[in-house]
Amino acid sequence: MTNYEQDAKNELRAWQREMQRKPSLTGRLAGKLQNKLNSYVPEKVHQVITTAFKHTIQTLLKGAGFISKQPLQNASLENRESKVEERIDFYKHTSAAEGALTGAGGFLWGLADFPLWLTLKMKMLSEIAVLYGFDINDYKERVYLLYIFQLAFSSRAHRRQVYYIVANWPELSRSLPGPDEFDWRKFQQEYRDYIDIAKLIQLIPGIGAIAGAYVNHKYTEKLGRTAMNAYRMRLFLEGKLK
Repeated sequence: MTNYEQDAKNELRAWQREMQRKPSLTGRLAGKLQNKLNSYVPEKVHQVITTAFKHTIQTLLKGAGFISKQPLQNASLENRESKVEERIDFYKHTSAAEGALTGAGGFLWGLADFPLWLTLKMKMLSEIAVLYGFDINDYKERVYLLYIFQLAFSSRAHRRQVYYIVANWPELSRSLPGPDEFDWRKFQQEYRDYIDIAKLIQLIPGIGAIAGAYVNHKYTEKLGRTAMNAYRMRLFLEGKLK
């Protein structure tokens, strides 16, 4: 094992511990507050998020628009992750610019940010998968992207459930729901509860551009880091790294 791989393994172990942490009392109280605040979010915002999720998830599961290059083969972990870092940086800056633009445009433009940003995040995940050597022409690999997404943007209680699936992927992937059976409603609810308030600030005139750029940059980085550790775990589980 190289020094780089050892460092990656140490980071992975720390991430695994974080993914399995039980909800704290503070976290449960914060969740109740989040639910209360979400009740004040305009219904139009909820409708936009729900529609964007349904469309994007069904499109991804069926493969349309997300099939990309052939998986990267015969590369070291360091080489793969150098390329992954480049793609994360690209999507961070692209998402930040898009968030600033839509945030500056007021309420209607702010609403337009939800489906645009969601599509960017899914495209980033698909590119990361390919760089780790996985073929998203395979339906199971596209479903795996959705579980990575949930790991990044879910409550701690739900995250622990999703982590169990990801940590036992070789076995549990044998019995996945079909494209028309995936529970996208639960998926979008967890995401909405996690991120609604931060994104709602983007709709406020005067500060929307700053908020949009910051939130998009921050959460795109979070998703990218989650993906890196999820794929590191896959490589170790499948014996491609020791």
